[in-house]
Amino acid sequence: MRLFIDTWGWITLFNKREPFHDTVKSSYEDLRSQKGILYTSDYVLDETFTLLFRRVPYAQAKEALEKVDDAIRSGHLIVTWITPERFEKCKTLRLQLQDKPNISFTDLSSVVVMKDLGLTLILTKDQHFLHVGLDLQIVPAL
Repeated sequence: MRLFIDTWGWITLFNKREPFHDTVKSSYEDLRSQKGILYTSDYVLDETFTLLFRRVPYAQAKEALEKVDDAIRSGHLIVTWITPERFEKCKTLRLQLQDKPNISFTDLSSVVVMKDLGLTLILTKDQHFLHVGLDLQIVPAL
């Protein structure tokens, strides 16, 4: 199984006070036990670390950052970079989705990465991923 994890997924996984923490943690652990591969992007990690260091104690945010690094080193997590070419695709997508002004540029970059990699599963609760013209499936079903 190959799954993209967005900012909401990371924040919820690493913050026990988040309402869906147990559900997301269970989904994450299931994926790990099935030897699945997680994908994310540098934009998503930028948002994630920014928010974690704002919302939780420093030690907890530091531990989350270290766990992400461990997942990268172990090959369980692949970080995809927003290259200049992908950035241009994000801008084009932003202009195409003029009827969806609430989708963040970071989320659009996630859509571009998922399309480029042929990923259809995303760990998120953001329903707008269902309305971007791809056949994406949200995990877990909340």
